[in-house]
Amino acid sequence: MSELNSMNREIKKNQLRRQIVPASVDKSESSEEIIKKARVKVRKKRLRIFLILFLVLAAGGIGAFQYFRLYHYTRYGVVWAKEMNEGSYEGYMDFGSNVLKYSKDGASYLDSQGKEVWIQSYEMKSPKAYVSGDYAAIVDQQGNSIYIFDKAGNTGVATTVLPIVKASVSSFGVVAAILEDSTSNYIYFFKQDGSALDVKIKALLGNSGYPVDISLSPDGTQLIGAYAYLKNGTLNGRVAFHNFAEIGKSIPDRLVGGFDEPYDGALVAQVRFLDDTYSCAFADNSVSFYSTKNALSPELLKQIPVPEDIKSVCYSSKYVGLIVDNPEGENPYRLDIYKANGDHVFSRDFQYQYTHADIDGDHVFLYNEDSCRVYNMSGRLKFSGTFDFSVSKIRNGRFPNTLIVTGPQNMKEIRLQIGGQYQ
Repeated sequence: MSELNSMNREIKKNQLRRQIVPASVDKSESSEEIIKKARVKVRKKRLRIFLILFLVLAAGGIGAFQYFRLYHYTRYGVVWAKEMNEGSYEGYMDFGSNVLKYSKDGASYLDSQGKEVWIQSYEMKSPKAYVSGDYAAIVDQQGNSIYIFDKAGNTGVATTVLPIVKASVSSFGVVAAILEDSTSNYIYFFKQDGSALDVKIKALLGNSGYPVDISLSPDGTQLIGAYAYLKNGTLNGRVAFHNFAEIGKSIPDRLVGGFDEPYDGALVAQVRFLDDTYSCAFADNSVSFYSTKNALSPELLKQIPVPEDIKSVCYSSKYVGLIVDNPEGENPYRLDIYKANGDHVFSRDFQYQYTHADIDGDHVFLYNEDSCRVYNMSGRLKFSGTFDFSVSKIRNGRFPNTLIVTGPQNMKEIRLQIGGQYQ
């Protein structure tokens, strides 16, 4: 009997051991190995949770991207509005993430909610503003003064002896200006404090040509110029590149590249440095894209013929836009967008009586004094609507579906809507 009781006690002990130590655990395993396996199991569980969260967030991000890319807005609500003192208003320019307002008697810098950061008074008969990065220059065309600004206010005033035709400013505050007299034209350069640099280019119509337009690179070391020159008794266009860095110091007039043949029988009306490498030139029958990756040997990347009449051009640091007549299509106009290197982005026919065309970020704005159309870089019409106030400038707002709409008397941030009534 005692043997039977001993056997029962041993069976019960074995059952108790199996309950305490799972069968899957090898009795020969050490406690360190058990802890190691437990940690691996926890890591795998955390990784699964992370992957699930990542997929959910990615799906949400893609959904939001498609929402903002594909939806067509036709309504808007006003986020905030500010009345403006019209005065002798001339225009607005994008200045960094905010807006520069300029007139015949002064300029002001407005933040993203219409508040005046600074005000500068002056007297000009025909003010024209130029902006690059954190600097702006306002010149008195056919006058003799250039006011230079950064985001904190006026940094200097340049005074010229000869009348000013056009100008350009770099993102470091260097200003280049075309000055003219009765026999020749000059390109002078000024520091951000308004003092003159010991550099100038003399241009003669019968020699290097008459400077029609100029543009400084953002870093201020390069200049692209559009020139008109005489060839066999007729005017032709020319694009020239000048380098003012140390590597171009020994070259006459700092001229490192000239392009005549692409413009045989055509005139170049406008040039623009898009960034420190890419630039473009707008002729009456083409648009050309250049690279100065090799600073001493500028390269023509692509020239795109434009047989139609060019109505407007617009550009940013990434994109170039042309609006041309569209005589063969149902719609009277066509919008063509290119990257800075000349690659085609999209083309879109449209029927809309615009007066202004701008590019800001990944949006193209076509607008007139009381309405607007906004396209994204997929060529989709994102917004079309009318306003109950006069419009002078439109740009992106603080959020993906907001716009800053500025006029002579009002500045508003509007939120685009799919339905509902105008507010």
